[in-house]
Amino acid sequence: MSETLEAGSPAPAFAVPANGGGTVSLAALKGRKVVLYFYPKDDTPGCTTEAIDFTARLADFTAAGASIVGVSRDSVAAHDKFAAKHGLGIVLGADTDGAVTEAYGVWVEKMNYGRKYFGIERSTFLIGADGRIARIWRKVKVKGHVDEVLAAAQAL
Repeated sequence: MSETLEAGSPAPAFAVPANGGGTVSLAALKGRKVVLYFYPKDDTPGCTTEAIDFTARLADFTAAGASIVGVSRDSVAAHDKFAAKHGLGIVLGADTDGAVTEAYGVWVEKMNYGRKYFGIERSTFLIGADGRIARIWRKVKVKGHVDEVLAAAQAL
């Protein structure tokens, strides 16, 4: 199923433990736009920059009627530590079993220094208030990405 996700597709449902306690789910965000972004690992350079950038624009996303959820396969404890260290104001979901990254097709084979391994492809999904995917960004480059996502959320 994950291979067929495209703009207009229904967003796969998810419910995962979140930083700060509790759970974040698509069902609980029904009726709002959702920026669901996937990142490889807490507290690594690109992931930290992306999380800080989303946090810096949180008020603008909120004004546009959008909730932001960052997802990686790190634990809730790692997310809590990451959020506290960098003053993050966004929700971080812990997809420890990989079900959400698989459903969204972002768990992919990667290559680094000639070594093949599986990991998260940095990707962002803008989900409309109707629960359908409005826009997808794959193989995201962090610089300028948050502004592009914000413009799309505001236009939706």
